[in-house]
Amino acid sequence: MEFRFRPKLLDTLKTYKRADFHADLVAGITVGIVALPLAMAFAIASGVPPQAGIFTAVIAGFLVSGLGGTKVSIGGPTGAFIVILYGIYAKYGAENLAICTIMAGCILIAMGLARMGTMIKFIPYPVTAGFTSGIAVLIFSTQIKDFCGLAMDKVPSDFIEKMTAIIEHAGTFQWPTLLLAAGSLAIIRLWPGKWQRRVPGSIIALVLGTAAVSIFHLPVETIGSKFGGIPQGLPAPHLPAFTWFKIHELFQPALTIALLAAIESLLCAVVADGMIDDQHDSNQELMAQGIANIVSPLFGGIAVTGAIARTATSVKCGGRTPVAGIVHGFTLLIIILVAAPLARFIPLAALSAVLISVALNMGEWHNFGRLLKWPRSDAGVFLTTFGLTVAIDLTVAVETGMVLAAMLFIKRISDTTQITAVDGKTETEGSHQSLIGKEIPEGVMIYRIFGSFSFGAADKLESALKRLHQEPDVLILRMRKVLAMDATGLNTLESLYERLRIRNQHMVLSGPHSQPMFMMAKAGFVDRLGEENFCANIDLALARAREILNAPTPP
Repeated sequence: MEFRFRPKLLDTLKTYKRADFHADLVAGITVGIVALPLAMAFAIASGVPPQAGIFTAVIAGFLVSGLGGTKVSIGGPTGAFIVILYGIYAKYGAENLAICTIMAGCILIAMGLARMGTMIKFIPYPVTAGFTSGIAVLIFSTQIKDFCGLAMDKVPSDFIEKMTAIIEHAGTFQWPTLLLAAGSLAIIRLWPGKWQRRVPGSIIALVLGTAAVSIFHLPVETIGSKFGGIPQGLPAPHLPAFTWFKIHELFQPALTIALLAAIESLLCAVVADGMIDDQHDSNQELMAQGIANIVSPLFGGIAVTGAIARTATSVKCGGRTPVAGIVHGFTLLIIILVAAPLARFIPLAALSAVLISVALNMGEWHNFGRLLKWPRSDAGVFLTTFGLTVAIDLTVAVETGMVLAAMLFIKRISDTTQITAVDGKTETEGSHQSLIGKEIPEGVMIYRIFGSFSFGAADKLESALKRLHQEPDVLILRMRKVLAMDATGLNTLESLYERLRIRNQHMVLSGPHSQPMFMMAKAGFVDRLGEENFCANIDLALARAREILNAPTPP
């Protein structure tokens, strides 16, 4: 397929009007304000300074919106990455986290160039819902310390160890921190929806929480006391030191970041399409996400992906083009240039309330109530993915969930494939292809294959023939209902042909479709079996059987 790099922004600017800019300006400023507390909270929860989240949102605002394959998708740091990034940071350090993110960006670009954007949609819903809910639980668990003000020097990254440590330190909670966090969460959750577009509840919670700390001199931890404040402006770009050992060691976590970024950004694109009735370019979006993930760590940022909640906010506020996302990036840049010194007074308890609200909104909690209505196999995949995400690792969870889902899919396809013996009394092919009233010569057996003749179902033919006391002189396989065949199905036909040939018995195929026929021809099976034994319909197949047996043609 021809390579094509065409951002949606180029198509948009052809017909862009002043009214469009006014709508995008309002939406961009609004979503920029919404993104500010989220960006800081996501960064802190990932183990890096709060400014890293803001730098990420600025860069993503420019690059994802300017180069992406959607009109309204807003890029930036998201809650889904918290657990992964915190684990990588804790194990490998800040510089290796940057290397890991750059490698993930390269993988995303490669996926876009390879036209793999459409492949993401084949990840089953129970897998995505399972790891999304698992990530929500993990985000919630990471915020318990700051929400309650627990006296813990370091929070373990492993979920079991983390919960054990939290229980051990439960008695060290601080009332001022807990009350401030609970009040902030109440404001965020109870803030009227009609005001949400103009002033988000998270901003109100931060402003009131910061004011309460300043006025009443509450003894709570703030961004200034923990991180020393936020610098005014973007830092100079810095390229981390790459070595082959680091690339080899960090490939798996980089692949995890890339896959999660691809899944979340394309899910965001699908949601955006539904909101504005548009069609995104998935491969273009992957390449834009890749470029943003390469550039973000150079300026001290973290991983980038499409943010569904911020995208929805932009659309609801009137954003309809990539300009809204670019304005969102400018808004955040102006904030750090002008108001960065004020950020040092923001209490971490208020930011933890923001993240707990994100976790509550993020989890697919309704699916737990639907499990009894789902097929048990899908419920098992969901629970397995959820459990492994929480207890072990997101990579293991997705890999295991995908393997289980693939195996269940193969079984379902196999179950739909039917191989049955047919005659004039059991015919189900319809009037034009019916055996009813037609004479079947003695020594001829007819089998009908319905469905995909693949490795999950090919053994059904062998099993059906083994139940016969004596194999026929001529075996006719009706294949007009077989739309697809793989190498295992072909191998089954070849093995059956060889067995029949050794016993001086014969095989005739009736009505094979184009894909199986092309595959058999390419593999040389048509030449081995003989073109005369490939018949367009059952009448010709019966005539060929009589010719083989030297049987008289019926009157």
